[in-house]
Amino acid sequence: MFTFVLYFISLAFLLISFYKDKKKTKMALMKSWKSFENILPAFAGVLALIGLVLTILTPEIISKIIGANTGFLGMFITSIIGSITLIPGFVAFPLAASLIQRGAGIMQIAVFISTLMMVGFVTLPLEISYFGKRVAFLRNALSYIFSFIVALIIGMVVR
Repeated sequence: MFTFVLYFISLAFLLISFYKDKKKTKMALMKSWKSFENILPAFAGVLALIGLVLTILTPEIISKIIGANTGFLGMFITSIIGSITLIPGFVAFPLAASLIQRGAGIMQIAVFISTLMMVGFVTLPLEISYFGKRVAFLRNALSYIFSFIVALIIGMVVR
C-alpha cells in the first residue's frame, strides 16, 4: 500500500511539472532515462551476481559462515567483503535483508553494510589522489573500526 502511495505522489508531481512547463519536464525525463541507461548494465550485473550467490549459498552455509553464532569471525569475514565490494546502497540493503532471512546474523550484516558504505578499498587510489595517502588511510581505518562499534551497538539494541 505504501509503495502505491509513493507512486501516486510521484505521478501527481510529474503531472504538475508537465502542466507548469512541458519542455523542462520532457528534458528532465530524457535526462533521467539516460541516467537509467547508464546505471542499468552495472545494476543488472550486480543483481545477477547477487542472485547467483544467493542460489549457491544455502541458508545452512550462510549460517555457518556469517550467522549469529559466528561472532567476531563472521563479523571479520563480512567486514572484509564489505570493504572490497563496490555495491550501491539501493542494492546493498535488499541484499542484507535477503541474507538475514537466510540465516545471517544481525551484527555480521551491520558490519557488512557499514564497511560497504564507509570503507573504500576499491576507491582508495582515487581517494589518495584527492586527499593524500595519510588522510585516505586514516579515514578508511577509522571507518573500519567504527563499523565494528556500530555493529556492536546494533547487536545490543536488537537483542
